[in-house]
Order: sequence, then C-alpha cells, then structure tokens
Amino acid sequence: MITRRRLLALSAAALVPVPAKASTEWRGRAFGSDVSLSLTGQRQEVDRDLGNLLARMREIEATFTLYDPAGPMAWLNRKGQGALSPDLERILTTCATVHSATDGHFDPTIQSLWVALAENREPDQSLVDFSRVDVGGGAVRLSPGQALSFNGVAQGYAAQELRGMLAARGYRTARVDMGETAALGGPFRLGVEDPGAGRIAEITLANACAATSSPAAMTIGGRSHILHPQGGQPLWSSVTVIGPDATLADAASTAFCLMRAPDMEKAAQSLGLSRVLLVDREGNLATL
Repeated sequence: MITRRRLLALSAAALVPVPAKASTEWRGRAFGSDVSLSLTGQRQEVDRDLGNLLARMREIEATFTLYDPAGPMAWLNRKGQGALSPDLERILTTCATVHSATDGHFDPTIQSLWVALAENREPDQSLVDFSRVDVGGGAVRLSPGQALSFNGVAQGYAAQELRGMLAARGYRTARVDMGETAALGGPFRLGVEDPGAGRIAEITLANACAATSSPAAMTIGGRSHILHPQGGQPLWSSVTVIGPDATLADAASTAFCLMRAPDMEKAAQSLGLSRVLLVDREGNLATL
C-alpha cells in the first residue's frame, strides 16, 4: 500500500515514571504504518477504553482511506461530490487553515497528480487548487478533474482525536502514536532520526504533539511522494514540527518540506507552532 512517509522515525519513551494502577501498551498497524497507544489508569477502565480507541481509530482510517473503492473518499473523488461528515468537515477546516498559512504549499487536491503519475500520464498541475473546493450545505463539491487526498494529515487527525478521547475520559498520562505523536501529560522523550544523518536530536513532549515528513520516504513516477502543488521540488531531507495540535502539525510538516526557511518561520508563527526542526540534504540540522 502506498503510504506518505515514515523515514523520519520518532521513538518515544517516558522521561518521568508516573505512578500507575495499570499501564497498557498496544501496538498494531493502521494508515499503512506502525501505530501504538500507551495508557495509564484503572485496569478495568483501560481495557474498556482501549477497545473504544481502537474502534475510533479504525473508523477514521475507513473514512479517509483511498484504497477502499466503496469508501467515502473513493466515492467523493469518483463522483466529484459527497456528504460532509463531521470528520471530513473538521479535517477540511484544518486543511484550509494550513493552506492559507503556507501560501498554498499544503493542498489536499494533490491526488489528481498522484493518479496521473501512477498511470504514467503527464499530470495536469492546474487541477491542484484547494480554493476551488466548495464546502457548504452539508456537502463537498470538487471542480471537474479534481481529487482529494488526506494522506498528508489523516494520521495527525487520528492522533488528535484519540488524545481528545483520552482527555475526556480523565486520563492524565498517555501517548498516541499514529505515525505522528500526541502526548497527554508527560514529559515524553522522542529521538529524532534522519534517513541520511541518523539520530540528530532528542525532543521532549508534554501535552504537545509532533509530526514528521521526509520527501525521500517513497517515490511515485520518479518523483517524491510529497508533491509540490505548484510543480516545484522538496527542499529538505526531513522536517519535524512540534505544536499543540497533531492535525495541524501533520499538515504543516508536509507543506514545510517544500518551503524556504523564512517562509516556513512565518507560517509556523501564524499557525501557533512551538518548534520546527529541519534537516537539509547534507544532513545539517536547523531549528526554527
């Protein structure tokens, strides 16, 4: 299955042990990558809540996958319009925010380019324009030829949703790793590794989220899987974004791979992100 990226690895471990009546760690697969949940609480409650979390995770995966021909995303892209579910509305709202803040470098209508490259056709760059997507009246309507993909944000959305469920249930310490990490409580230490440079940094999360992107994670049609909405090329080997919201951080990390550092810094301030780690093609680390 085609996945967005996972070459920049985030390995998590708690810095400070928290007194616990029960600690549970679940590991599995979702969104085409390894995922995990770490919960601390009453054993009976943890067991019950873990089932609810996994059900919600699978629901989000089914909502945004492009690989189920009968799924809502395949239907929307095939028909050019579809119902506006609560999940779709929330993720589109974040997409609009990041699209604006990054001057269009994040654009979920990039899917038409993916399809063209996968079919060895010349992509039509003019179809990539999120501003032409109409959202309202309980529906989403695409312009002719457009197609949506949330591969650059769905994992972060899932992490954010599950963290919200845990907070609502009264958990004070938990870590959700959907390929992007959302921490409730903490602190948690994450080792940051670049595919070329190896381990380059350690970051600490406490009630915060981290998302990563690496253009070299995979290629399609001889091009990076992170496709430039305006036809350019990725500028960084990998990007890590830290902020209060995993959905926002995930979308931003995708866009930032395509942006110059000054423009990225301006966008990060606009989006309320706390830190950005950049690794250039020579393996040099910079922090914004």
